[in-house]
Amino acid sequence: MTVGHPWVWAAFGAVVLTLLAVDMLVINRKAHVLTVAEATRWSGVLVGTALLFGGVVAFAGGTTPALEYYAGYLIELSLSVDNLFVFILIFQYFAVPAIAQPKVLKFGVFDAMVMRGLMIGLGTLVLSRFGWIIYVLGAILAYTGIRMFRAEEIRIEPEKNPMVRLAKRFIPMSAAYEDAWFFVKTHRGWLATPLILVIMVVEWTDIMFAIDSIPAIFSVTKDPFIIYSSNIFAIIGLRAMYFVLADAMTKFVYLKPGVATILTIVGLKMVAGMWVHVPILVSLAVIVTILTVSILLSIRRNRITAST
Repeated sequence: MTVGHPWVWAAFGAVVLTLLAVDMLVINRKAHVLTVAEATRWSGVLVGTALLFGGVVAFAGGTTPALEYYAGYLIELSLSVDNLFVFILIFQYFAVPAIAQPKVLKFGVFDAMVMRGLMIGLGTLVLSRFGWIIYVLGAILAYTGIRMFRAEEIRIEPEKNPMVRLAKRFIPMSAAYEDAWFFVKTHRGWLATPLILVIMVVEWTDIMFAIDSIPAIFSVTKDPFIIYSSNIFAIIGLRAMYFVLADAMTKFVYLKPGVATILTIVGLKMVAGMWVHVPILVSLAVIVTILTVSILLSIRRNRITAST
């Protein structure tokens, strides 16, 4: 049996569908903003399930694919967390009502799952025909990491987004939000609410992050199943994790530099791949160490700040 065996794909699909069903029909049966306690518990379940699924990968393919899965999952999870910080800024910029945020996140998560699948398929096809592309992707990834590390702040500028500009030009818009509705009926007819612009910016952000994240995981493995499964398990918990991070946005100040460091190292590893082979266990250890140090340094800084 291999990790690409139909039985393994079936197991993965069953787990993902079960998690989505619980999320939609139990956790979010009634549209509401998750409390920090609820979001933390559900995030724990989702992360725990993702880690346990590594056992299925190990059973099907052995130790090396399992390590690749864990390395890919950690890379994608760290990038997804960075993505969530951007979502927080988007919601603040547009002053999105709390009641509407879960709906936007739901669309963002589902579209991200589809987008990652398409890009993984395209990336696999391109790499199978043009192997040298991996070195180009590595250079781009390293540059992205360095740029992220040097950036002092993220600026959300929807007025420069081509999708938003096009929507404002051709879609009649209302001036205010209407709960979580994308469209509202008025005396002028049906009008789009500003929530349409929010979802467009979120979708654009998903595309931009997918462009970064897919090359990153190709540095770990070329197996489509490992790439897709690790991506989906990282994405599926974004909605719950958002409500945890929204409460603790300023508490992990060193997480972004940590993610930038991982991207830079991963990119350089891809470029150096023609001369140096880095064992997957070493890659996994480096990723875990960087994330752990980033979190611990953030906690230490918060304690020092609180005591002064």
